[in-house]
Amino acid sequence: MSTFKTVQQHILEQERLHPEATGELTSLLGSLTVAAKIIARDVRRAGLTTNVLGQTQTVNVHGETVMKLDQFAEDTIQRVMGSSGMLAVMASEESQDVISISDERARGNYAMMYDPLDGSSNIDVNVSIGTIFSIHRKVTAGDDGGEADCLQPGRRQVAAGYFIYGSSTMMVYTTGRGVSGFTLDPGLGEFILSHDSIRTPDRGRIYSINEGNRNQWDEATVTYIDRLKSPGDGTREPYSLRYIGSLVADFHRNLLKGGIFLYPGPKPKLRLLYEAAPLAMVAEQAGGAATTGTTPVMDVEPASLHMRVPLIIGSRGDVDDYLECVDGDRRPGPDSAS
Repeated sequence: MSTFKTVQQHILEQERLHPEATGELTSLLGSLTVAAKIIARDVRRAGLTTNVLGQTQTVNVHGETVMKLDQFAEDTIQRVMGSSGMLAVMASEESQDVISISDERARGNYAMMYDPLDGSSNIDVNVSIGTIFSIHRKVTAGDDGGEADCLQPGRRQVAAGYFIYGSSTMMVYTTGRGVSGFTLDPGLGEFILSHDSIRTPDRGRIYSINEGNRNQWDEATVTYIDRLKSPGDGTREPYSLRYIGSLVADFHRNLLKGGIFLYPGPKPKLRLLYEAAPLAMVAEQAGGAATTGTTPVMDVEPASLHMRVPLIIGSRGDVDDYLECVDGDRRPGPDSAS
């Protein structure tokens, strides 16, 4: 008989592994699941009501037109998490500056960074989208949190994960002791453990990249993708391209099945705090890897709230193969000066 376990039960089990735990992180994650349930409800209804489909009249900090459901997700997370009593500050991909917790609300010892609705450009065509989150301990003095609490490298994350809204709604998260996945049971209104101790395969057969940007790729990426398509040595089958254009959906598939996702330089698009760092923690905890091509994503020191980095993430063997191409590209040619 399989074990029946809710996400709240699982989080409490994780808390017991830390005798010094105060229960704040447990409550914080519990509040986050409430926000996700509200978002999931409206995602499911998106095709039946016009007030959550289409674009708003506003443009976000990145110059992108904000979708209505994106704004709803942002407002929902701010409302639910801002009243949780566990956060000192938040930062969102949609907001220029940090989001302070009202003086009228209780404040806690954590900072949370999030992408409220990753893949929002796909909302109107019913493609899987998601919410990505990253949690750090507050490092500044006083009750109020600030930018310094958010600008911490990924290695200092105490929890990270994502919710994916697709054929079912799932939560995948880690607190640094492996990765677990939970599926929302609509009848119970609870996230139930469905993927225990997720381990990504060491290699996959899938690569995910926007090939329309090939003329913007660095040489190492061009070399690597060409090798995936035509291995040449006859020992491997060519990899298959699978690219949804929704980061959380592409990452989730490759996490379970194995493979590699690439959004390389020299013109990176993905944000370190809201996308790259939290997914890098999940990948590493599941046995995978994440790099910018020069540095492990988890070791990158954020310089600003909306810093962008190249992201190569997925099965460890595949990421290692990519780094071999990077190293080869750096080696001096036969005509180089000694």
